[in-house]
Amino acid sequence: MASWNMGLASCQKQTMSFEVSCSRKRDRDRERGSILPYKVVEITPPPKSLGVRCLPPNLQCGESVTIEGQAYTISAVTHRYQLRKGKYEPSEKRLDVLSTGRYLVNLYLENLLEQS
Repeated sequence: MASWNMGLASCQKQTMSFEVSCSRKRDRDRERGSILPYKVVEITPPPKSLGVRCLPPNLQCGESVTIEGQAYTISAVTHRYQLRKGKYEPSEKRLDVLSTGRYLVNLYLENLLEQS
């Protein structure tokens, strides 16, 4: 969905925004607007955006996902809500991921730290 916003008087500003939704037909009929795609970010320094992805809605920390042939492990799932017209509505879903190798190294190092 593209929308054009025009400015006032002589200064006209055009902006274009797109809405991406991930749903099957039966999902659209049941809940309109609650199914949002995930913004995926690899959190190893420096953080790297892996784009917007349509993934299953029930993802949890520790699960493995494959993006562009690379295996990642989910380290955080964030759901953001925005207050609109007196109701909180979902506005964004975000996945923080680590490469599977890096995730395992971090677990090993955390265990070493706890043992010392």
